[in-house]
Amino acid sequence: MSQYPRFDSRLAFYAQSHQHPGNEAIHLVAIPAIMLSLMGLLYEAHPWALYALIIGSMAYYLFLGHWRYTLAMLLWAAASLGLLYLMGTWRLQICIAVFVVAWIGQFIGHKLEGKKPSFFEDIQYLLVGPLFVLQVLARKLAPEQK
Repeated sequence: MSQYPRFDSRLAFYAQSHQHPGNEAIHLVAIPAIMLSLMGLLYEAHPWALYALIIGSMAYYLFLGHWRYTLAMLLWAAASLGLLYLMGTWRLQICIAVFVVAWIGQFIGHKLEGKKPSFFEDIQYLLVGPLFVLQVLARKLAPEQK
């Protein structure tokens, strides 16, 4: 096995601690909220901090080797930039509040699950979480035909 497991391996590991329906539902809301708020906080610190995060994240997603998810994440980042722009002068206050509430939600979800968050094992799983959300949404919106 490779030293760096690819896309499927990382998502499979992540999914192990996200089996409870309540935890999954919380994550479907909280992960996008955390992403958006983190992007806003970085932008407020300095726009280039946000751009560095986006570039680094896209490089990581390309490394995982699933170009469709990389493209989806790029579109998600672009949509998030649009939302951040619309927040205007309230961006910092909104992002702080959303960040705190969404993380509280995440930990409530993991309490329901009875398992610790994946990123406690490896920090890279903070970048896998959004891929998990996309995978769950894809599964719910376009179930495979048998």
